[in-house]
Amino acid sequence: MAEGVRRLLGKPGSVSLQPYIKLLKTIEEREEALRKLSDAELTEVATELGNAELPYDRDDLAELCALGREAARRTLGERPFDTQLIGMMALLDGHVAEMATGEGKTLTGALAAVGFALRGQRVHVLSVNDYLARRDAEWMRPLYTLLGVEVGWISQESTTEERRAAYAADITYASVSELGFDVLRDRLATDVSELVVPEPNVAIIDEADSVLVDEARVPLVLAGAAEPAESDAAMAELVRRLRPGIDYKVDDDGRNVHLTDTGINVVEKALGGVDLFSAEDTTLLSRVNLALHAHALLHRDVHYVVRDGKVRLINESRGRIALLQRWPDGLQAAVEAKEHLTPSETGEVLDSITVQSLVLRYPIRCGMTGTAMAVAEQLREFYELEGAVIAPNKPNIRIDEEDRLYATAEEKEEAVVEKVKEVHATGRPILIGTQDVAESERLAKRLRRAGLECVVLNAKNDAEEAAVIAEAGTYGRITVSTQMAGRGTDIRLGGSDMRDRDRVVKTGGLYVIGYGRYPSSRLDDQLRGRAGRQGDPGGSVFYVSVEDDLITTNLPEAKGYRVSSADGEITDPAWKEMVNHAQRIAEGQLLELHRNTWRYNQIIDVQRSVVLEQRRAVLHEDLGSRQLAVDCPETYQRLVEEVGEEEVARAARLVTLYHLDRGWADHNAFLADLREGIHLRFLGRRDPLDEFNRDAVPAFKGFLDEARARAAEMFEKLEVVDGRLDVAAAGVKRPSTTWTYMVQDQPFSTDLENIVGRVKNLMGRD
Repeated sequence: MAEGVRRLLGKPGSVSLQPYIKLLKTIEEREEALRKLSDAELTEVATELGNAELPYDRDDLAELCALGREAARRTLGERPFDTQLIGMMALLDGHVAEMATGEGKTLTGALAAVGFALRGQRVHVLSVNDYLARRDAEWMRPLYTLLGVEVGWISQESTTEERRAAYAADITYASVSELGFDVLRDRLATDVSELVVPEPNVAIIDEADSVLVDEARVPLVLAGAAEPAESDAAMAELVRRLRPGIDYKVDDDGRNVHLTDTGINVVEKALGGVDLFSAEDTTLLSRVNLALHAHALLHRDVHYVVRDGKVRLINESRGRIALLQRWPDGLQAAVEAKEHLTPSETGEVLDSITVQSLVLRYPIRCGMTGTAMAVAEQLREFYELEGAVIAPNKPNIRIDEEDRLYATAEEKEEAVVEKVKEVHATGRPILIGTQDVAESERLAKRLRRAGLECVVLNAKNDAEEAAVIAEAGTYGRITVSTQMAGRGTDIRLGGSDMRDRDRVVKTGGLYVIGYGRYPSSRLDDQLRGRAGRQGDPGGSVFYVSVEDDLITTNLPEAKGYRVSSADGEITDPAWKEMVNHAQRIAEGQLLELHRNTWRYNQIIDVQRSVVLEQRRAVLHEDLGSRQLAVDCPETYQRLVEEVGEEEVARAARLVTLYHLDRGWADHNAFLADLREGIHLRFLGRRDPLDEFNRDAVPAFKGFLDEARARAAEMFEKLEVVDGRLDVAAAGVKRPSTTWTYMVQDQPFSTDLENIVGRVKNLMGRD
């Protein structure tokens, strides 16, 4: 008993679990009485619990937990552990519950969702992908039905009516990106009937670290179709002939590329003796740079795949296909030209939203993940969330071996193959986590050449990922996977049916091999956590080489290691610590990237909120009609007499919204250009963020007045056609199609070296 309580207490620095632990005895005492109730009576108890307001008092909270436990037992065949009830209570208090893989986070989140929903709160359960949203909603539906609450889910394929119905439910499951895009689309609505997303109440975020940290580096952007793009095949062919290191150089961090003086001469000669820096054709240099970026920095099967004749982006934090996402137009077209594909439509950015802004819309937010404390600082800084660390229901007995470090990538790969061969001979299931798609396929080919058949899971077959992962614990199975973190599917020893469980247990359980350390120790821990669920035996080891990107990018000058054996292994403890040091550098850079995203969007969010409030008043309070009646009294009165007040109000609303939206798109483009050029302010020893705010604030001054004046000017030109006001003829246009951009948000780098290439191309040659 003492050991159980000790493990429940969690880690230092996390939220105290004592208040929740004290309720466990009361919850257990209520269990027998609730078991005697019929389903209808159980539903009635749930209804009675919903009569009071949040937060739950001590007695009601104990009753809710006991009720949830009994309902889960009846409908799902699962009696929640004490640890799951503690997690549920932590969520109801607005915390992020850290629970290891296999500890039942899905059910924990569902029980908390019920607790919020019974008290009249609309709950959105946010996940990392559509598959998990649908799976979890359908899986938990019987529980929700018994407790008297409705559940819905949305995916990329959901129609507008299906979305509206799902959001109308008490509890709605959705991926964070899909919710974000719905919010963005609502911001373009021209009638109240078009709105889909209701006012936010509660957000429960599954895989909270992945959603709130990894996804937060990529703003969600909505774009509208403008015109067909033109292929720049000639430019793609030109840069393909350039020599790396001679004609162009890639910066150490792999984020910037620039032509050398030699390369500039080569390109200018190939283009017929032009001057790339001539003021006569300012687009030429941009075309060259885009083609070079696509050629040198964006790699097939790493950053994107080609499927069905289209470029499909890979989400960097999950290694999965990012459907309906693309790069900004020039870069998208450059990649399509590189791959000899038909160019897709161009467009303009209509609006954008960061994950921070999306989540902070919710007055109540909480979540669960396997690694909350590793990002505790970011959760606290950006989302005002605290972590509650809940020890596993059963002690973790997984054996985590020391890293194996090698001099070269080739030697590392050979060592991995030998290790797989050795372990596979015992029948022990093996899961290998790789960094990217190309790496996983290369390793899989090598394993097969060695007679080791394996299953590959990466962004090329993501539709089957759940089924593949569910069988990763099968006797003798070898699974190679890209970015294992956040898959959301349990790996049970013996396979999904656990038929060979005892046999697999005798081999030592699932053996996880990390094919290189990730840029974050948190992702390492998530990969390790695939083994050892619920007290199962298991093991893990990471293989690293001095040539891995983690080392070469963050410690490019690191030299002087000594190989300890013929196979290239380095056993020097100091060098193993160098790997940890490189990872800490990478983590610091990712944190700064996240922090910059947040900082730069502070002023943008304030300005957008002003426009959104004006938009709300136009949609719901007929503000456009009232303003135009004041600005254009004679025209307004004449039109009312001709077509009626209702038709004039419709036209006034459409005209006013058009100029608000048009003005915001233009202002958004200005801010994007401002951020792009803010790098140059760094050279003058001025703070880029201060400079950005200094220019962004006056640029927004008078925004509403200007939109109102333009609306009045257009309103004066409206003509009556067949008894209606023809707003389209006056210039009101809406995009025929919309899509999303995947934008890596990196406003500036703190190192001068990282902007030299950009400055050189902007300012000319020496």
